[in-house]
Amino acid sequence: METFENLVRAEFTPKHTYLNTASNGLLPARTVSALHQAARMRAEGTPLGPLYEDVEAARVSFARLAGVPAERVATGASVAEYGGLIAASLPAGAEVLTAEGDFASLVNPFHVRGDLKVRAVPLERLAESVRPGTALVAVSTAQSADGRLADLPTVREAARAHGARTYVDASQSAGWLPMEADADDFLAAVGFKWLMGPHGAAFFVAPQDFGGLTPLLAGWVAGEVPWDSCYGPVEQLAQSARRFDISPALFTYAGLRASLALIEELGVDAVHAHDLALADRFRAGLDGLGHAPVSAPGSAIVSVPGLGHRQGELSRAGIEVSDRSGNLRAAFHLYNTPADVDRLLDVLSG
Repeated sequence: METFENLVRAEFTPKHTYLNTASNGLLPARTVSALHQAARMRAEGTPLGPLYEDVEAARVSFARLAGVPAERVATGASVAEYGGLIAASLPAGAEVLTAEGDFASLVNPFHVRGDLKVRAVPLERLAESVRPGTALVAVSTAQSADGRLADLPTVREAARAHGARTYVDASQSAGWLPMEADADDFLAAVGFKWLMGPHGAAFFVAPQDFGGLTPLLAGWVAGEVPWDSCYGPVEQLAQSARRFDISPALFTYAGLRASLALIEELGVDAVHAHDLALADRFRAGLDGLGHAPVSAPGSAIVSVPGLGHRQGELSRAGIEVSDRSGNLRAAFHLYNTPADVDRLLDVLSG
């Protein structure tokens, strides 16, 4: 019987102490193999039907992780494209409530509309700031800059009380934090961070009634029968969230299918426990060094004010972290070990 450790060891051989999953996840060996196979198919002129099957398999896998039927999941390339669809569905003057400093791909589509009222408040005050007239609350599950977690149950309750919809960006949590996509109106997530896939893929969960969205980006793949929808207007859009699909980056989804399979084999609960144990080990070590991280209990992302300037030094020492506005950001995922944490602490103590 394969254990968590054995599965991970077989898939990852990082050459450095990699603690930067909040920027990009490492690719498992099975994902690299899938990418090579997809490239060979293109090079050799092999029919690409299996690559389209990979897209559907990835959709189903993400749906299981999100806790929703696959019919509610669309596949695309970025979070911003789905934010754009939601923004386009809102009437002029509608209020969108966001958290201060949230990721641009989440909030920017609402700003560029120009005729929406976008209001940003501190993350901790998001729920209490929902008011009559708020049409949408848009927030990341985990803040990219510092790992703080949104109190989603409280936000959802406040939104429901005022007739507002919720839109969650799970890009910094899908893969290590269990998802409850059915509790929100809309959810989106990219595949290249904690889901450990290649760049160029994103998932979107829409409500059963599509939430008033118009599939403005619909091409042939959005048809009920895609291969019968290649020419002229699409006569019948898909009866599922696939109507919000865009033409898939086939190589990317071939790799992402393999990455998602690994997460399912390991189990998100096991990944969650592993990641948090490492993050808490780092927090405890920082306390011993006299540094106080940004308060983000329960997060796999740890941000340390005042240490961002050491990112270059750490990289030269073979430790990859990020500098976010002067804060050192370390992100702990399934391929990291206690030795990685201790090495980071050792360099920081010098």
